[in-house]
Amino acid sequence: MAHVVADTLALVSLGTTADHDPSPLDCLCCEYEVLVPREVVNELEDVASYADAQGQAAAAVLDRRSDLDVRRSDLDADFPLDDGENAAVTLANDMDAAMFLCDEFNRLGLVHASLIDTRLVTTPKLLAVFVRNGNLTETDAASCSTG
Repeated sequence: MAHVVADTLALVSLGTTADHDPSPLDCLCCEYEVLVPREVVNELEDVASYADAQGQAAAAVLDRRSDLDVRRSDLDADFPLDDGENAAVTLANDMDAAMFLCDEFNRLGLVHASLIDTRLVTTPKLLAVFVRNGNLTETDAASCSTG
């Protein structure tokens, strides 16, 4: 099974429709071995502490923690993004992951340039693949992308 390293925002996006059957998060966990650095779990816990839609989505992802392979990862002191993206990029490179799932759209070029042999994928692209492969309906994918 291919490895995908996921960042906090991408997981929160997928968690917005955790009540769908199947959910995009279900599809991700069934199709890939999902690796996350401990820093991403810490960020998910912070987001889950809020009583809003993102907090609920983060809590839904944390409810699936047993489907996530949480790893330790070193931080690059020179990497100008938050600890979650920093650790996730390092983990993706260290594990030679097939994909890095990231929704840091403001700094996507920097994230892409930091990856060595790992393909950068955003949530909209991943959802399109799930629809094309018959894992999700267009309606479920659209629900996720709009939250």
